[in-house]
Amino acid sequence: MTDYPLPHASLDLSGSVALVTGATAGLGWRFARTLAAAGARVAIAGRRNAKLQELATLIEGEGGVSFPVWIDMADAASIRVAVDAAEQALGPITVLVNNAGIPDAQRATKMSLELIDSVIDVNLRGPFILSCEVARRLIERRVPGRIVNLSSAAAFHYAGEGAALYSTTKAAVVRMTEALAVEWARFNINVNAIAPGHFASEMMSGMIERIGDFSDKLPRKRICDPALLDSTLLYLCSAASECVTGTVIRADDGQFPR
Repeated sequence: MTDYPLPHASLDLSGSVALVTGATAGLGWRFARTLAAAGARVAIAGRRNAKLQELATLIEGEGGVSFPVWIDMADAASIRVAVDAAEQALGPITVLVNNAGIPDAQRATKMSLELIDSVIDVNLRGPFILSCEVARRLIERRVPGRIVNLSSAAAFHYAGEGAALYSTTKAAVVRMTEALAVEWARFNINVNAIAPGHFASEMMSGMIERIGDFSDKLPRKRICDPALLDSTLLYLCSAASECVTGTVIRADDGQFPR
């Protein structure tokens, strides 16, 4: 049998280069710091330059290595330029975290065509293009990789109160994860997803502003801290999940029905 490292050692990401999208707030902000703390060199990607610089400074102060990359997930050309910039600065990307996403927060019949296009582009089309761009380079180099997509508990449950398209795109991310995992398994590229429930983020703050604080109605009466996803993220990005691909981990704190 192969002498695999013990679990604590297999969560070390030293030597890895990670690209995290949507890194300027919420889960992405935490994900970038977590991967850097585990030893990865992290390309932090987003559209807000000031926030990217702030995060890069924070990671550097914590002893990590990062590089800010401007990206627009609705623009295919921007995606390819961002990958080029990240690899020129840090080396070949071996870990991709598709975290960027936007809500719709409207009933389906009231959505403008522009909003429909934006939600689909950022939540689904962009992550698909970026995943393929990273995977193509990994395949050409014959290097294994890890792709982690951010879905949502909304992919499995929708209460009908607005955000139907968000729910639809996040369900599509689940299927994208499964399909790409099958296609790329032979190249040692693992593709998995995390489907969080209610976690603190700018998106969640916007929801609370619209409908009020609902945490007391949740089973554990809390909106979860992004830090509670650290172990799940590290597991999927590391050697510890060697045989896990095409899997969606629902991290919803028991907030949603099954």
